[in-house]
Amino acid sequence: MPVVTIRGLTGSGASEIGRQVAKALGGDYVDREIIAQVAEVLKRPEEQVEAKEKIAPGVFDRIVTPLRRVLSGSGEIESAYSRAWKDPIDDAEYLRALEAVIRDLALDQNIVIVGRGSQHILRNHRSALHVLVIAPFEDRLSRVMERLHMGREEAARHIDETDSSRRAFIMRFFKREIEDPQLYDLVINTKYIGYDAASRIIVSASAAKNPWGYG
Repeated sequence: MPVVTIRGLTGSGASEIGRQVAKALGGDYVDREIIAQVAEVLKRPEEQVEAKEKIAPGVFDRIVTPLRRVLSGSGEIESAYSRAWKDPIDDAEYLRALEAVIRDLALDQNIVIVGRGSQHILRNHRSALHVLVIAPFEDRLSRVMERLHMGREEAARHIDETDSSRRAFIMRFFKREIEDPQLYDLVINTKYIGYDAASRIIVSASAAKNPWGYG
């Protein structure tokens, strides 16, 4: 049962590679669907969950007061209907829901999970292959300009804002640097390795780490 988590710098090609890997494995590619599932667990609007990923570090704490959460005896999140949905989502509450969703997804057969700390949440999952996709800034800039039809300055700002937000997310919830190579089984630089080759490498590495899931 291959499970691949993939994280990449903006414009590195991680999403494109992830989709190819999922197709090769005959499995699912899961990205923004995680937001919807976490929102369902918390009984909250998706916009609130998405804000937990995108907000700049430190800003959230300055504009809202974290809620005190009350846990049931089983340790599960109590029904969100017990308080108004408009209240801000507490960090601990969000993280518990995110972990539950990611771990549940990893029970599925053949799946590629994109970002959202999945490499941390599944760090002890013996069959999960964790991949980081990188590329030099100029290569990523060219790709973003072409894909999003942006000028150079706008594309550079988009890369900086997106990558900064992702780094802040990982540091905030997992206290780690997102580009620490020790968090990954495989680091691929798409300046030198094309998307098709990268996909084949990942599928091969997944089979090597998880031989009981193939055949």
